[in-house]
Amino acid sequence: MTFNPNADISSNRTSRRGRNTAIAGGGVGVIGLLVFLVGPLLGVDLSGFIDDPALESGGGGNISNEAAMAQCDTGADANKSTDCRMAGAQVVLDDYWSQQVEGYTPPQMTIVDGQTSTQCGTASNAVGPFYCPPEQGVYIDPTFFGVMRDRFGASADELAQLYIVGHEWGHHIQNITGTMDRYPNNGTGPESNGVRTELQADCYAGAWLGDVTTLTDDNGTPYLEPPTQTQIDDALNAAFVVGDDYIQGQSGMVNPESFTHGTSEQRQRWFTDGFNKGLSSCDAFAVPGSQL
Repeated sequence: MTFNPNADISSNRTSRRGRNTAIAGGGVGVIGLLVFLVGPLLGVDLSGFIDDPALESGGGGNISNEAAMAQCDTGADANKSTDCRMAGAQVVLDDYWSQQVEGYTPPQMTIVDGQTSTQCGTASNAVGPFYCPPEQGVYIDPTFFGVMRDRFGASADELAQLYIVGHEWGHHIQNITGTMDRYPNNGTGPESNGVRTELQADCYAGAWLGDVTTLTDDNGTPYLEPPTQTQIDDALNAAFVVGDDYIQGQSGMVNPESFTHGTSEQRQRWFTDGFNKGLSSCDAFAVPGSQL
């Protein structure tokens, strides 16, 4: 799924933080707190790859300042640059969810360059994209998509990237609509609230991408072109490689009682249901565990 070249994304509020913006203070190590605190809950759990040299070591330190994204004005910019693609996704996600949630308040999207500190710990490609509830912030290091290709065997192309940012936006929706309060973390396991939270966010991402071609800029230009089957397969591939069973299997042992995100099959299925059936299919907390 690519942006229409003439689509206007100049209203994006995405910012960039990282070692090339302004360095202050010392950093957390390779994985830091995020993989254990936020990663298993609202991001990609990479705890199985603690010694992976492909992951960012974070040697540049933590960052305190922010810089606005520049030159991300059109769909053509989004098609050329991953950073601008994330900025464009922010514009379209805000448009979509403002029509779905009364009183919608948008999260702050931050592109991480190297690593940066957050209220939820240190953000880098070692912890993957994640949502930080106290800040209502989405953090994405675009080099993570390269990690997905090199370490996870994913294609991680355009639609996979949009699925991942849409998934993190789903966590924001869960936060502002009270889902996180109603269904707090109750530990791990195949029927846990954590798994249900992640599967619902997958479904939300699918629902957004299923409707996204109906969304237009102020000039009436659709933001995105209809996806091809190859692009849909790309998103499904991303959902597969971030399944608990796939990630744990890379280390040689699969333990369902430690699941926090759901299996590869579940993640693909909930994304597909959202894509084909819309938001009405996304109540992961209403179904018995056998139907997750």
